[in-house]
Amino acid sequence: MTDIPTIADAARRIAAKQLSPVELTRACLDRAHALDKELHAFLLLTEERALADARAAEAAIMAGKSSGPLCGIPIGLKDIVDTKGIATTCHSKILRDNVPNRDATCAVKLAEAGTVLMGKTATHEFADGGPSFDLPWPPARNPWNTAHFTAGSSSGTGAGVAAGLILGGIGTDTGGSIRGPSALCGIAGIKPTYGLVSRAGVAPAAFTLDHIGPMAWTAEDCALMLQALAGHDPHDPASASRPVPNYTAQLGAGIKGMRIGVIHHFHETDHKVSDGTQRGIDGAIATFRDLGAEISEVTLSPLAEWHACGTLISITERAAAYDEWARTRLSDFGERVQQRLLLGALVSGVDYVQAVRRRRELRAELKAAMAQLDVVLTATQPSEAPKIDAVPMWEVSHKPSFTMPFNVAGYPAMSVCSGFGESGLPVSVQLVGKPFQEATVLRVADAFEKATAFRAARPALSAALVSA
Repeated sequence: MTDIPTIADAARRIAAKQLSPVELTRACLDRAHALDKELHAFLLLTEERALADARAAEAAIMAGKSSGPLCGIPIGLKDIVDTKGIATTCHSKILRDNVPNRDATCAVKLAEAGTVLMGKTATHEFADGGPSFDLPWPPARNPWNTAHFTAGSSSGTGAGVAAGLILGGIGTDTGGSIRGPSALCGIAGIKPTYGLVSRAGVAPAAFTLDHIGPMAWTAEDCALMLQALAGHDPHDPASASRPVPNYTAQLGAGIKGMRIGVIHHFHETDHKVSDGTQRGIDGAIATFRDLGAEISEVTLSPLAEWHACGTLISITERAAAYDEWARTRLSDFGERVQQRLLLGALVSGVDYVQAVRRRRELRAELKAAMAQLDVVLTATQPSEAPKIDAVPMWEVSHKPSFTMPFNVAGYPAMSVCSGFGESGLPVSVQLVGKPFQEATVLRVADAFEKATAFRAARPALSAALVSA
């Protein structure tokens, strides 16, 4: 096969017996062999497992026993997701030889849906830090330009989806780690409501901020993945127990009359974005107006307040999660994580409690601001992807994050490509919904993608390979 299909396209062709899961998997493996020496999207390519999964999916389909639209779809799992019998390293020297004896819940659910496991994708060390060069494996690179950063920490999943090595994958998000790589790699990614997707079997970062979610080429693809991932799990104490809706039911219904609030001051005043990013935001607002949405302005507390609250909670909870190793094996962490663990250990109990108190106030503020709205919109990232060797050691505190507010609140938030800026690198917008209203967020994102041409472009290196 010569094209790179979306999950939805591949699912339709597989169901019609026009595309073989084995053929699709071999095509993805071929791209991985050709491109991943440059991209470093995978820490481990599970080629034998992938082909076995593909053959099993194909046999089930031929026997009329397809497990659904994800049956035969090649995916990747971020390497903080436990996989039975397969190394799970968290991109760290500390867990270099770690082989779990059971799968994480999200891995189980995707396997039950019939997906093909292509391998374990690169991450920042323990989903923290940044693009580190002092770890056992190199950091992932951006398929649009390999001299540039992917954002993190779901870096390998973002790069792998953008380059067509996988059609979808798991990301985790504590302060933007699904939405950041989705933005800089030009794909779609949704951080669901806190508690919607189980975190059981996934290495913790900051327990009250951690989310699991899908990353794929389109909003429709994310909806298909979320359908398989969502649901209560007693093994995650924060798991929400509520019915799971049909996330694809509203796709294509249009957004006429829907109410979209724009948090202009976040990206125009509090942290001014690049010209390319601003053009993408302005274009998205114009597109939503053309589609019949009602646009209004939203004002919240300054972005820096949201960021400070979330960052203090995050570094403290991360320090608690890895306290024993920080005391006994600190030198085995990369420098970026060492510094963050040391800083988190210095936070006082009083400061942590004050941040938790402020979090309640900020969450209430967002709830009130969205009472008459369906979604709100702001930037995902401040600019196009920077050079990978120019990312500051303390990039998490260099400027306030556009993504952290919605980890603080626990609201569903999604990044979608809104165009291309400097040097042809992707830019994005962030769409945020009310708790457990992922279907609405996905509907708005899908309508935007289908009204624009951005999904037709692929990174040059993968496009050249496909056309060869």
